[in-house]
Amino acid sequence: MAQVAQYVQQDQPEGVPPLALTGERTLPDVPEENYWYRRHLAVYEWIAERCRGLDVVDMACGEGYGSAVLARRAARVTGVDANPDAHEHARLRYSAPGVRFVRDLIESYDEPCDVVVFLQTIEHTEDAAAVLAHIEGMLRPGGAAYVSTPNVLTLAPEGAERSGNPWHVHEYRSEEFRALCESRFEHVEILGLFHARKLWVHELALRHGWDAVHARLGITGRFYDRFTPAITVGDFALRPGRLDPALDFLAVLR
Repeated sequence: MAQVAQYVQQDQPEGVPPLALTGERTLPDVPEENYWYRRHLAVYEWIAERCRGLDVVDMACGEGYGSAVLARRAARVTGVDANPDAHEHARLRYSAPGVRFVRDLIESYDEPCDVVVFLQTIEHTEDAAAVLAHIEGMLRPGGAAYVSTPNVLTLAPEGAERSGNPWHVHEYRSEEFRALCESRFEHVEILGLFHARKLWVHELALRHGWDAVHARLGITGRFYDRFTPAITVGDFALRPGRLDPALDFLAVLR
């Protein structure tokens, strides 16, 4: 994942300040970041289909693209983020009927809703159980929370205990994440996000030595300069089952 501020969003609408990539959150409109952006977007789109006509809060919404996706189906979406630059960008870029952005901490924002979406952020929190308790308290009867986090087994380098991302306080294995969720919610379903289509083929190629081949042929830059921007949400798939090989976990909590 590109983590240096030299990467800045391209081609923003007039009057919308571009954001720089720092590694704290993913961004659209940065070609080098497209893999991570589509990986997150695939989950947002899956959740959006389950939010038709509902009142949704997108906690730690960051740049705001996910809130905009949710708003295609939801009756109302509130994107919450404490970062002033991200909040201002989201407010200016994605303002639309039924969408609003609030600058607040995830621990202090507290308005009732039907759905809370909290993606790729719980690993940033000091007291994850308290955050889940807060989310549970926001939900109206019959409501649902969608919480995702990366799988440390596939995020961290082989043999390492964690990825080294300076923004992450704790990175989870599937059983740890399930136990955390079950400490607050009665009904817990955990899905895994996996590579599909061309990313699945690329994964197979890596297992058979593709890294050595492209380096030997001297085509690494040319290949990935085309391959990475061509990744779409269709190159990821959410499914239940064995979770150890998953890229990310998505918990559906009721």
